Amino acid sequence: MVSAYNCDSGCPVQNTLQFISGKWKSVILYHIFKNNVLRFSELQAKLPYVSKRMLAKQLSELETDGIVAKRVYPVIPVKTEYRIMTTFGESLRPVIKAIEQWGSEHTDEIGVLANTQIQENH
Repeated sequence: MVSAYNCDSGCPVQNTLQFISGKWKSVILYHIFKNNVLRFSELQAKLPYVSKRMLAKQLSELETDGIVAKRVYPVIPVKTEYRIMTTFGESLRPVIKAIEQWGSEHTDEIGVLANTQIQENH
């Protein structure tokens, strides 16, 4: 049987996921795309269920990969902002938009599945 999705080396899906597959990276990018610039504290407020350490780790990986830019202002307390500053980072906008659209279109099914899983775990 021939696989419809052959994800060996050079697979475009793997190539994309290597940049956005962190547990919260897609959600972080969604909020940055929606707001253009967000301070670390603003991201924390939008993601209250994500630990400060995890948020910092995911942002650091996005920065290392050239997707987001971090700007630190020399004030006390320190003010840190994140934004998309590169063409490479901006090229992920349609990917995140497609994820947003799919989630919006399937909200009802996602809710039913989530409730079913919660009931099965109790």
